[in-house]
Amino acid sequence: MTLLDNGEIYVIAGPTGSGKSQTALDLAQVINGEIISADSMQLYKGLDIGTAKVTKAEQELVRHYLIDVYDITVKSDVFKFVEMARAAIREIRSRGKTPIIAGGTGFYIKSLLYGLDNLPGDDKLRAEIEAEFAGESGFLELKKVMAEIDPEILEKYQNYHRKLIRAMEVYRLTGEPFSKLQSESNNQLLYPNVKSFWIEHDREILKSRIRKRAEVMLEAGWIEEADELIKNGLLQTPSAWQALGYSLIDRYLKNEFDYAELIEKISTATWQFARRQLTWFRYQHPESSRIEVADYRKILERK
Repeated sequence: MTLLDNGEIYVIAGPTGSGKSQTALDLAQVINGEIISADSMQLYKGLDIGTAKVTKAEQELVRHYLIDVYDITVKSDVFKFVEMARAAIREIRSRGKTPIIAGGTGFYIKSLLYGLDNLPGDDKLRAEIEAEFAGESGFLELKKVMAEIDPEILEKYQNYHRKLIRAMEVYRLTGEPFSKLQSESNNQLLYPNVKSFWIEHDREILKSRIRKRAEVMLEAGWIEEADELIKNGLLQTPSAWQALGYSLIDRYLKNEFDYAELIEKISTATWQFARRQLTWFRYQHPESSRIEVADYRKILERK
């Protein structure tokens, strides 16, 4: 496998609510760095409060990439992310700065660092499958189908719509389960000088942070933001509909439950998502070191 470059890259990953963004911001100011967001939903314009997107002031303090790239109607996937992230790394390098990858979309980070699978593909077929299994209801149907034809890959990627689309594409091209054909994960980093870290708080502390975060985001106008986006078709979009919490706010706006229950449901859904992220980073990133406190100084101590 061809190595892309030998320059230093930092990665700060971890579950939602763990403090990745602030840690990356602090680190960037110390090491002359710039930040590449690895959050699949922060790519979208308008998904601001609900994705805890860095503020304009923070973006002026340290340059960020891969934020506000798409309108919500645009389909995004890991292939596009990897292409854009590699271009951002080259641009940051060209100005003598250090790239910092920061985010919680583990599959995107792993694909950037280790590369994508080399199994057969067909753009036309993929488009047909995407149309067949579009939106939230399509995602649920896709899971049912994958449970029959490739339960192993469903267990591994049950929360990754795009990955299951890819698995279905390979199955229809070959007649074989993706899990059977998938080559052994390459254990060679494409960027060999990676200093990678993932943040894992005590579980009860993270739960408390997640609940407080939900309360603050709702008070900051998340409901109004969601209402406007939903009216503009958010929940029918090809990718952006997956943003955590917006469908729950839609149900709240339809009077299915009260405000207190909305906080509980968002907190619970976010915690469940955070647990899946923790599992991913623990087992899918052998290059990473675990840190228990969201503090850039813990990263510098391990240089």
